[in-house]
Parts: sequence; structure tokens; C-alpha cells
Amino acid sequence: MKQPKNSSSGKFKRQPRNHPITVLLNDSELRTITRYCERYKYSNRSDMIRQTLIRAILKRLDKDSPTLFD
Repeated sequence: MKQPKNSSSGKFKRQPRNHPITVLLNDSELRTITRYCERYKYSNRSDMIRQTLIRAILKRLDKDSPTLFD
């Protein structure tokens, strides 16, 4: 039997996005993001930006976290 996507037994639980953030871009930045989305076939620009931002944040947090042998 198939489990629903929002099932708590899945790896990720989908959460509603209730907190908007506005970011202003200059012409060059917008062109770069648009070109990137076209090249890598992203149909949802906000999803790409969200994924990229969270990935960069998590990577930096992981890098900056203390380790046993520091």
C-alpha cells in the first residue's frame, strides 16, 4: 500500500511556507539567475533559490561546527 507524501514515517515532512522574504536584485543578478534557471531547466525560480540558499547555509554550518579533533 502506498503511503501519502505527507506521512510522518517518510524521510521529510512537508511543512507549509508561511514566512515570505523579499530580496531585491539588480539587472545583472536577475539575468544571471534567469540564465541559470534556463540552462539547468528549473521551472520554479523561487524553489531553486530556496534550495541553493539552504544548501549553502547548511554546508557552512556543517563546516563551522566543532569537531572532536579541533
